[in-house]
Amino acid sequence: MTPFHRPNATPRSPKCAEIDMLQSEGGRLVYADLLRVLASFAVVVLHLSGAGLSEETPVGGFDWNVLCVYDALVHWCVPVFVMLSGMFLLEPKKQVTLPSLFRKHILRIFVAALIWSVFYALLDYGYVGGWFTWEGIQSAFHNLLNGQIHYHLWFLFMIIGLYLVTPILRAFVRGARRTDFHWFFALTFVVYSVLPALQALLPSRMALPMLWLSKLNIHIVLGYVGFYVAGYYLKTYTPNRTARCSIYVLGILGAAVTALGTMGISVRAGTFNGALFEYRNPNVVFMAVAIFVLFRYAFGGSNACGRHRWLGGVAQISFGIYLVHAFFITVLRHFGITTLSFSPLVSVPILSVVVFLCAMLVAWVIAKIPLLGRYLT
Repeated sequence: MTPFHRPNATPRSPKCAEIDMLQSEGGRLVYADLLRVLASFAVVVLHLSGAGLSEETPVGGFDWNVLCVYDALVHWCVPVFVMLSGMFLLEPKKQVTLPSLFRKHILRIFVAALIWSVFYALLDYGYVGGWFTWEGIQSAFHNLLNGQIHYHLWFLFMIIGLYLVTPILRAFVRGARRTDFHWFFALTFVVYSVLPALQALLPSRMALPMLWLSKLNIHIVLGYVGFYVAGYYLKTYTPNRTARCSIYVLGILGAAVTALGTMGISVRAGTFNGALFEYRNPNVVFMAVAIFVLFRYAFGGSNACGRHRWLGGVAQISFGIYLVHAFFITVLRHFGITTLSFSPLVSVPILSVVVFLCAMLVAWVIAKIPLLGRYLT
């Protein structure tokens, strides 16, 4: 028996069938909505705790360690967002034509990227010479045109890139056998994840292998394509119990390596070293896959019927929450409130809830704006 089998080709247990078929109203998958909501909250935790790590906090001290653990344990959030996009857009049964892809997806993200980039550019640089002076506005647009976008907006441009290659990936998915997927993931994992991680940790020893790797020019397995395809694969193929247990163990180990490993290399360096925080690193990959599989099999069918509408509503504006939350973090910092204002052990969860709820409310209001709302949330 293979560790993964395609649901429509192999008999499934009633539990697996229940999870795959469980949907909220409008055809929304419950576990996908749960993942969207939690990933949105995890992004808030990541940005709040991450900001504290780069401040004047003694490396290895209690506060620094707490922030490091919080930050490490939520680094699965961005890969999971990419996987959620792939699980739907790469589904061969879903009609995705090139015109509809541009109209419904690429145009929406492009408009959002344009408007929010201008908004955050003004927020970041508009104070030059006083708030919203002509000098400040010029500075904001100058920095924006030179690619200095707000720290969280990189995701929008990356996802546009994935959408542009979606028709090609859909053709691959449509005709791929399970072994084709396995070879694709093996190449992606080694070339995009393992070797760069080793290069970051052992630069002198990896210089020659990376030089020869660069001569191969294997670009199709680089970037976030692996996560994108993995979303469809993990939705379509059913792992058996042994495979799921292995995935969970690797996820736990990945979380431990991310947190404890970052503490260790940072203490030795005397300053924060985020090499293990890279989304493509094996430890983060293991966490993301484990979270995705866990929600599909553990939370997707767990008495979710009573909360479909609430989850669906928040999940629909999760993109807006992602875009808006950075504004409220900036507002808190403007008033001198950070995760170091009091013990990070409680400040991170408290401030994360506050920022998340404020972002959710604003995103909900923006979503109600006729015509423009759907492009901004």
